[in-house]
Amino acid sequence: MAGRIPERDIAAIRERTRIEDIVGEYVALKNSGGDSMKGLCPFHDEKSPSFHARPNHGTFHCFGCGEGGDVYSFLQKIEHVSFVEAVEQLADRLNYTISYEGGGTSVQRDRGTRARLVAANAAAQKFYASRLKEPDAQTARDYLTERNFDGQAALTFGCGYAPDGWDTLTKHLMTQGFEAKEIVDAGLATPGKRGTPIDRFRRRLVWPIRNLGGDVIGFGARKLFDDDTMPGKYINTPETMLYKKSQVLFGLDLAKRDIAKGHQAVVVEGYTDVMAMHLAGVTTAVAACGTAFGDDHLALLRRLLLDDSYFRGEVIYTFDGDAAGQAAAMKAFEGDQKMAGQTYVAIAPDGMDPCELRQESGDAAVRDLVARRVPLFRFVVKSVLSEHDLETAEGRVDALRRTVPVVARIKDAALREDYARQLAGWVGWDDINSVVRRVRDEARRGGPRGGKAQQPSRFREEPQAPSAPAGPARPNPRDPALWPQRDALKAGLQYPEIAGSVFDSLPPETFTHPAYALVRQAMADAGGTAAGLGGAEWMDAVAKLSDPLQSLVTELAVEPIRAADVPAYIPKVLARLQEVWVGQQVADLKSRLQRMSQADQPDEYMSLFGDLVALEQYRRSLLEQAVGDNAEEY
Repeated sequence: MAGRIPERDIAAIRERTRIEDIVGEYVALKNSGGDSMKGLCPFHDEKSPSFHARPNHGTFHCFGCGEGGDVYSFLQKIEHVSFVEAVEQLADRLNYTISYEGGGTSVQRDRGTRARLVAANAAAQKFYASRLKEPDAQTARDYLTERNFDGQAALTFGCGYAPDGWDTLTKHLMTQGFEAKEIVDAGLATPGKRGTPIDRFRRRLVWPIRNLGGDVIGFGARKLFDDDTMPGKYINTPETMLYKKSQVLFGLDLAKRDIAKGHQAVVVEGYTDVMAMHLAGVTTAVAACGTAFGDDHLALLRRLLLDDSYFRGEVIYTFDGDAAGQAAAMKAFEGDQKMAGQTYVAIAPDGMDPCELRQESGDAAVRDLVARRVPLFRFVVKSVLSEHDLETAEGRVDALRRTVPVVARIKDAALREDYARQLAGWVGWDDINSVVRRVRDEARRGGPRGGKAQQPSRFREEPQAPSAPAGPARPNPRDPALWPQRDALKAGLQYPEIAGSVFDSLPPETFTHPAYALVRQAMADAGGTAAGLGGAEWMDAVAKLSDPLQSLVTELAVEPIRAADVPAYIPKVLARLQEVWVGQQVADLKSRLQRMSQADQPDEYMSLFGDLVALEQYRRSLLEQAVGDNAEEY
């Protein structure tokens, strides 16, 4: 048993550790002003960041779920370890020697703890990697070579070979001081009938699976020989204290920084696909290990994909082009859709996976595969449409019967409306409004439930009576992403003479919430601030809307504008709203440039780059207007 860790060592380790570095291994943090950094909480699911870390104080707190504490508390909660193990982990990172009380500096740590299991896996990885160089691993080396992976690639991804023999690894680890129970608990062996552990992996190519901190927590192993009687082409470490297959992604330790930096993650299906992607330059590729990509994996990526105000992160799935790939895309579509509007699909030609594509056509083809991604919703709808003959009236009607319920299951109302209009065009249906109405009706009914097909919507060639439109949902008045829109509308309603022509010139696209957009349109229809109206007359002119929005107009007209100097504040908030809108255009241009090959399209690339530079300059000028001399208001 190890001695007690002195308080002076606990304090020294905490003082030398930057909490933002430790938290940053699990969560993408961004400066939020002063001594504060924020991100998506790793302890509960949330859409907007409420998790804050204070570097100068060395503490964290989530205002959503209430979790908080110092760096030791964070490690205990995120890694499910004891306080002692958290201290020891940080000491190992710092190469700090703990002077255990009652045992000196060389006291052996508790058997069976997480640290011991991590050490056993690390020792196994070194053993497997060394055995890949031996003569009996020739088949494993050939497997990698045939797929264009050289020795450096094997070293980068930690590839190894599990040799023949019932207990070759076990015996090696026991000479390193590990006990049989630790080897079994680490998932490296299974208990034998005579009490001697039996190696879990034998005669297989193996890949180490690491957590976000870079620790080896498990392995994946691929069959190489026809006479291998172990079940499955691929086998993985079983669930252990370290390895939870629903919460780990192969390659994430290598990809995490580029995922956070580039706001993009590429999900592939296998270990060699991750290798091929990274070696081709797509360094944001990851893969699930021994299970399908699920909601826990998505939550893990979302924490690293924390987006800012001007760029929404992307998750790109690469699927085979066959029926199984389409089924996988549909499964992603059927999920909770928390990121569905930012989810894309990339399908390689001829049903190849990224590894095969790299073998066949080289690194550039792999990069182009990602660049040619299409939105998930578009892929799913068009996959269904491809099963119908759209050249005939019967085929078009059948296609709409199939796809209207699919579009209706899109949870984002704005996206659902847009795809309903696109669906009419894809099918070649002239009456766009009838398609939109049917999608609305289907969405209002809730669409198919429990996977059971319902009676399909009826489409007739003759016009139909329009259904009563449902009013848009009321915006959350405390939504921080919408405050410039809300305050701009309040300014236009309460102080039209100050908002003036600047407000009237705001493009409709600056108001992204449907309810706010309708209020803005009503103000324009009433003549805008240039109409010279004020007071009750101005309010009466604007309030010619449906009942749900009349109350919103009233709310905006009486809600205080929280600023010490309202006349000075109004131009700033209008500039801020424009700056957000321009920022979105900047993001779109950046995204288009990332998807474009400068070598293949030099003229178009340089033209877009020039537009980007001009927009960035305009955005900076708007930001200067918005902040002015009182940045604290923002």
